Amino acid sequence: MRMSRRSRTLLSLSLNFFALFFSITAFITTYWCVGTQRVPKPKCSKLRTHQCIDYGVNETDPNKVVYSWETGDDRFLFRQFHTGIWISCEENIHDESERCRSFIDLAPASEKGMLWLSLVSEMLYIILLVVGFSLMCLELVHASNVIDGLKLNAFAAIFTVLSGLLGMVAHVMYTQVFQVTVSLGPPDWRPYNWDYGWSFCMAWASFTCCMGASVTTLNSYTKTVIEFRHKRKTFEQSIREEDAREAFGYFREHSVHSISKSVDYYSSQTLKSGRKTPIPGDSLDFSDIANSLGEEQC
Repeated sequence: MRMSRRSRTLLSLSLNFFALFFSITAFITTYWCVGTQRVPKPKCSKLRTHQCIDYGVNETDPNKVVYSWETGDDRFLFRQFHTGIWISCEENIHDESERCRSFIDLAPASEKGMLWLSLVSEMLYIILLVVGFSLMCLELVHASNVIDGLKLNAFAAIFTVLSGLLGMVAHVMYTQVFQVTVSLGPPDWRPYNWDYGWSFCMAWASFTCCMGASVTTLNSYTKTVIEFRHKRKTFEQSIREEDAREAFGYFREHSVHSISKSVDYYSSQTLKSGRKTPIPGDSLDFSDIANSLGEEQC
């Protein structure tokens, strides 16, 4: 299906907008990874009578031995947690609130540098998406000017491709840091089981839309250049053909005019000198001469 340059620009702009929306949403939310954490059950009290360990004795006497009949996973609670780029939040087992901690503080010391690099790449990814989106909007404004539109299109394609590469690097580095933190992070935070959340899916959806926008922008730039060169070649060819026709007509008119001037000049020179123009022998008809002589004798 053939699309106009404006339609291709609108498609690129739409993909860039969705990429920007998904990336900002994923950046500010904390559902990149979700799962459960296994923590020991607290002791039962007057305020907490369920999801706790009931020893069934008076703990004021330290000489008494305390037994618990709960074994295995029955001794633990499984609380939900969700983690983003910046913050990790988990359920508070003592009330219905959440406790949030900085994910940078949870990451091992060996992975903090990569995590900061991932954060910087993610921010640059969003900034370059904003720049590419702005350039595409300017291209729509300058749609009537082909040259300005091509320049804006080229810069928009460059910024969009760069943003896509940075986004991919940021997502991969964060995934690696989180997997290392699961194994080497604080014991009270390590997940029992986990999976990727909807924020992580939105981050990769943003990358997909970004690459789609960059490919569409490059395709629009290439097609516009090819169409512009084809129109220019056709225009130059028509100009050459028109110049050739004009030159041919000019030389034909001037050649006829010069021949007529030469004939007129030769005739005038002959009249001035009084000489007769010799008649070629092959143009004489002797039968006509004989007939004319016979008529004169009679």
